[in-house]
Amino acid sequence: MKKLPQINRRDFLTLFGLTSAAAGCPAMASAMQASDPDKQYKTFQATCSMECLHCNLRAYVKDGVIEKIGNANAFDGKPCARGLSRIKWVYAKDRILYPMKRVGERGEAKFERISWNEALDTIAAKIKEAIQKGGSESLLFTSASGNMDSLFNPSQVAFGNYLGGTTRTAGSLCCSAVTATMMPMVGKRYVDTRDTIDQAKYIICWGNNPLVTMQAYWHYYLKAKENGAKIVVIDPRKNETAYRADKWVPIIPGTDSALALGMIRWIAENNLLDTKFLQEHTGAGYLVGKDGKLLREDPQDPNSYLVLDTKTNKLARHDAPGVVPQLQVKENPEYKTVLTMVLEQAEPWTPEAVEKTTSVPAATVKELAHDYATSKASMIVNNMGSFQRTEFGSQAVGGQYYLAFLTGNIGKAGTGICDAGGAQQMAKFGAPIPAPLEKPKKVAPIPTAKLGEYVLAGKPNKINFWYTQTCGIVGQWPNANKVIEAVKSVPFFVVAESIMTPTATYADILLPATTVFEYDSVMAGTRNHYVQLIEKAVEPQGEAKPDYVIFGELAKRLGFGDRYIVPVEQMIKNVLKPSGITYEEIKKGPVCPVKGPWIPFKDGKFYTPTGKAHFFCEPWAAKGFLPVVTYRQVKESPVGNPELAKKYPLMAVQRKVIRNIHTSFQNNEWLDELFAKEPTVQMHTKDAQARGIKQGDKVVVYNDRGQHPTVAIVNDDILPGVLCLENGWWMGQNGFNSSSVLTNDTVEILGTGTSICSTLVDVKKA
Repeated sequence: MKKLPQINRRDFLTLFGLTSAAAGCPAMASAMQASDPDKQYKTFQATCSMECLHCNLRAYVKDGVIEKIGNANAFDGKPCARGLSRIKWVYAKDRILYPMKRVGERGEAKFERISWNEALDTIAAKIKEAIQKGGSESLLFTSASGNMDSLFNPSQVAFGNYLGGTTRTAGSLCCSAVTATMMPMVGKRYVDTRDTIDQAKYIICWGNNPLVTMQAYWHYYLKAKENGAKIVVIDPRKNETAYRADKWVPIIPGTDSALALGMIRWIAENNLLDTKFLQEHTGAGYLVGKDGKLLREDPQDPNSYLVLDTKTNKLARHDAPGVVPQLQVKENPEYKTVLTMVLEQAEPWTPEAVEKTTSVPAATVKELAHDYATSKASMIVNNMGSFQRTEFGSQAVGGQYYLAFLTGNIGKAGTGICDAGGAQQMAKFGAPIPAPLEKPKKVAPIPTAKLGEYVLAGKPNKINFWYTQTCGIVGQWPNANKVIEAVKSVPFFVVAESIMTPTATYADILLPATTVFEYDSVMAGTRNHYVQLIEKAVEPQGEAKPDYVIFGELAKRLGFGDRYIVPVEQMIKNVLKPSGITYEEIKKGPVCPVKGPWIPFKDGKFYTPTGKAHFFCEPWAAKGFLPVVTYRQVKESPVGNPELAKKYPLMAVQRKVIRNIHTSFQNNEWLDELFAKEPTVQMHTKDAQARGIKQGDKVVVYNDRGQHPTVAIVNDDILPGVLCLENGWWMGQNGFNSSSVLTNDTVEILGTGTSICSTLVDVKKA
């Protein structure tokens, strides 16, 4: 293994020590690039393909070694400390260099080196054995945030389809609630508005901390403030963004939909609805019958919604020429409008009622509603927000979209809901590997939150074989101790990984996977507005192979290699083809599928079949839930479960931190020198005093699911009764463990995601 020159460590630490790592350090990349003339290096395109913003990178190589990482010229955001430190993944001291098989107990990290042929032959044999015993559905394949480029995860999905259909997980670790809301309301997922943040006049960062989670775009927020924008943060904790905002609004976890409904009530009551927008661009005027279902002109035409025409006072199809729908219908026993249904749900939520449920003062509720509705351009930022990682997170997201629809704050510069959208929302892209000729069976997935429970119980299928790639199953997924039990229970467990992670220590066969600088690929992702070529910058360390090559080798052994194996350049072209972007174009640099600032719904058209935004979510009704946003009390909370709260009276939420993305980057030596090596828990002074805890004390946060040793941060910058835990710490890291041993594994009702921010705990001195 070639040694990484130490000057890069010195430059990295010096630059980040002199500048603000917390702010994302926009000058960092430029400084790194400017340290030596570029002509000394060969340069290669890359991307930070973690579950973040997919920042475009450039690798600078000299004598076959990556010397530094810089920013791709086309991308105006700058990579943060994590992206720039990815050099250390290539040359990590705990890099997995060779295939290995377990010789100790699972979790002991005792392995012996084997050949690739032995590893692949063994895995192929175990796959065949598992299928023979329990069918292809007894195979479980998992992947998540470790690598999100356009070849890695799709190659795993394709491999499972060629096997006949395998078990996978459903629901994101972070944002399933958004998916469950946006798809029926606007017809597409991840439709963000980051390009015009700087043009907003009023910005609500709702359960979101962009200074940490959107570092590359923080300069947009600074520019907005320079332009006179007011920034408000709604969060139980005064987070990093809140310190730089105009107002911090603390809120009880899981009550965000009550606040949204209260704002909606006040806006309607004060005649601040954008009537024209509602009539022309939304389904607010669709009629709902006595049975609670939408009325249609033709039952066979799902888009033939009926409205009451204001001109004729007669029922008419919503899209008939000249029809202007009545937004509210009074005193008609046969039907009412969707808007009426929405306002009925908002009616109980007076400012005083909101205050009682959420802790947000009544005066603040009015202020938020007024300022959002009357500012020239208002934007809500919910990107990866903790508010949605609750049992009813979809209702909170829905309330945010309702606010945008009702006030017309969507489809214009400086408005909308700023989420985590990217190139996939701007253009269509294809699959890298052709589908099998025989359609795979539909296999019921495992909800992400219930991974441990379902595998242990054999739901929906008994798992005989488990394959995971670049994914922190152990220590990241909810109720981590149960996940570990599940991993131990499966007959055969395979891990493909670059470094020795806690998950890797449990593998029966451990495969060395390449890092992002050691293979060719493409990123047409969900986080970045650019399509970026990923170029092989250096030879893989040891015997590491790309995941798609590993699957190709397994495909040969399982009899479908002739169709599954596709040359990497062709895979890239397959991904690009539907978009119209060519391989030759991205070889020159990152390409954005659209020109100019991206303003979703600028033309007033949404991605739904009707082209209108929908308040009424029929998929929700199909699952047995009310089809409009309502407030529901989370069960694991002092109000939802008073008996459990007697034992565990504090509500715990999770926060993302600068040093890692989920469990990734926790082992990085350079980041260890910049950031604390121990996890912390933030708690209010009153809660600390009641337990004899002081600032800096070693404490243990605990509940029936597990115990999390950590260090106390005591201040008044968090609501009393709430603790804030750090997400992503490894099991056993520096003598600590993951906070995920505590987290609630309840499934978010509509998005099948996690409810980790609805967790009851207590804390004591260690």
